[in-house]
Amino acid sequence: MKITFLGHAGFYVETKFGSVLCDPWFNPAYFASWFPFPRNDHLDKTLISKPKYLYLSHLHFDHYDPEFLRDHVWKDAIVLLPDYPLPLLERAYRELGFHQFIRTKNREAVEHEGLRFILLAMTTPMDGPLGDSSIIIDDGETRIIDQNDSRPIDFETIGSYGPYNAHLVQFSGAIWYPMVYRFPQKMSLALGAKKRENEMARALRFIQETGATHIVPSAGPPCFLDPDLYHINDFQNDPTNTFPDQTIFIDYLREHGKPNAHLMLPGSVMLLNGDECSVEHPIADEAITRLFTHKKEYLDQYQQDMLPLLDSIKASWPRGQVHIPTALKEWFEPLMQSADHICVGINGKVILDCGEQAVVLDFQKRLVYPWDRGEWDYYYKVDSALLESLIIRHQEDWVNDLFLSCRFEAERHGPYNEYIYVFFKGLSMERIAYIDGYYAELSSDDQFFEKEGYRIQRRCPHLKADLTRFGSIQDGVLTCSLHNWQFELDTGKCITSNDRVLYAKKLSQEGSPDAQEDIVWIKPRALKCGHCWYRPEQKGR
Repeated sequence: MKITFLGHAGFYVETKFGSVLCDPWFNPAYFASWFPFPRNDHLDKTLISKPKYLYLSHLHFDHYDPEFLRDHVWKDAIVLLPDYPLPLLERAYRELGFHQFIRTKNREAVEHEGLRFILLAMTTPMDGPLGDSSIIIDDGETRIIDQNDSRPIDFETIGSYGPYNAHLVQFSGAIWYPMVYRFPQKMSLALGAKKRENEMARALRFIQETGATHIVPSAGPPCFLDPDLYHINDFQNDPTNTFPDQTIFIDYLREHGKPNAHLMLPGSVMLLNGDECSVEHPIADEAITRLFTHKKEYLDQYQQDMLPLLDSIKASWPRGQVHIPTALKEWFEPLMQSADHICVGINGKVILDCGEQAVVLDFQKRLVYPWDRGEWDYYYKVDSALLESLIIRHQEDWVNDLFLSCRFEAERHGPYNEYIYVFFKGLSMERIAYIDGYYAELSSDDQFFEKEGYRIQRRCPHLKADLTRFGSIQDGVLTCSLHNWQFELDTGKCITSNDRVLYAKKLSQEGSPDAQEDIVWIKPRALKCGHCWYRPEQKGR
């Protein structure tokens, strides 16, 4: 197996059964805040333009580079799709022209023309942009696991697919915390140090669990070349910086009894034959050493080369084209009305301070209105041009654009609130229904409702949409308007698919002696994956 490192989380894996292109990233991401480090713009993209297989772990823009995929990758590549509850990733591929797909099942092996793939999908609202994944590639002689940004918890299952010859693992920050918060300096430094240590300790834990013979630090860190963000870079191994580089993590692993990690630069090639491994770099060892020991000098030159591109991108941001309060009111208020659990979870006022057009997202009243500089619970100071851009593009995931850009300042009263960022990932009715349905299933709320003489389960077996809002009944058939799935109420049978069943019972039958034998409501541990509903063949409670 030949593995060429493309930078960040990008790899080109060549086997005797075909090649796999994984997570290639070349263009600046998140409002041009993130650039690959070390730089990879010198790589010959034609060498990776015709992979047999294409795998993107998730839709974050440092893994999903639509410009590169559109312009440089042939559209006959066979796409390996993780088992995500929403088809967002497949839609993105199709918009770019890809048309051949292998739809995998979570943690189930797929054999295809000599190669064996296992995709591990994480699907809670907190995982990536509503989904993140890892991939295992096995050519019969060599087996690797590419973890990307995902954080699997089922170590027993992962271990059962081993042993692994190599583990490609994230170790560095992909976050805006704590640097954007207006904390006192001493507090910010302390939080940064804790975050840095936690990141590397978490990666070490994953490495210990997989037990791979060889380790490749990947999926970070990016670098920040905009003069406004340049200070975020870790120039000299700052113990309070959340973006340690590969050499720092390799030293950390060595200190913790793991001397088997390999530094790879964009263009580095690893030859892996079982546990036999060699790495060849595109530059001399002295140049590699200087790159990391004189990092600021390297980044200064990188910055100078990229400033014209940066200036062009920033000049393209829209200004004065959108009335922000009106646009957000029309967009967000219907979502708030459908997001019971999210609104209760936030239970306060979120300020988007963009100057004269500052707005309040009031999750108590479920309203959006201009901010009069009054009280707030969560505060974000944002350039109005960024908000206009998000609105014009109707970006449905602001985490995967605004927040990861670090181009804002934040304050909060109280602790971190995951519901805020989950809301900003769910800015469509489809997304918000799935997210709120996920939280609903973790709560003790009544899971049934009554309508037109039937007692019906409240959440759609497809993607958990609230059927009290999205369900309509005609001629004994319930239709979920979110995706137009239909169910016969007398039988519970799904007309749209053969692997879903809706619990529905005529109210006149609920009191019959055998009614309780008919009601079999099972909530197995798999409910978080999105396939958690009653099957008629199951018996038990």
